[in-house]
Amino acid sequence: MKSTESYHKDLLKRLADPKYAMGYLNACLEDEHEGVFLLALHDVAQVHGGLAQIARKTKLNREHLFRMLSKKGNPQLHNLRLIAGAMGYKFTLRKA
Repeated sequence: MKSTESYHKDLLKRLADPKYAMGYLNACLEDEHEGVFLLALHDVAQVHGGLAQIARKTKLNREHLFRMLSKKGNPQLHNLRLIAGAMGYKFTLRKA
């Protein structure tokens, strides 16, 4: 198994812990490249039943959801809120 594959498998195991997943998402949200957060959200979605289940919960098209959560995705805030909500999270602001 390639090291990147084993890293990704290990990451997915760690993301099963909701507190770890929230920390991971928040850290990725602070990255200057928006694609990092979208890929992180995709990873967290994988451990929450996968994109098909998230699509059902949000009533978003699975293929569209997959594109939204790609490195070059461009989801609307409304859709990000739906996705986060389907996984038990919500967006909030805090003073920097």
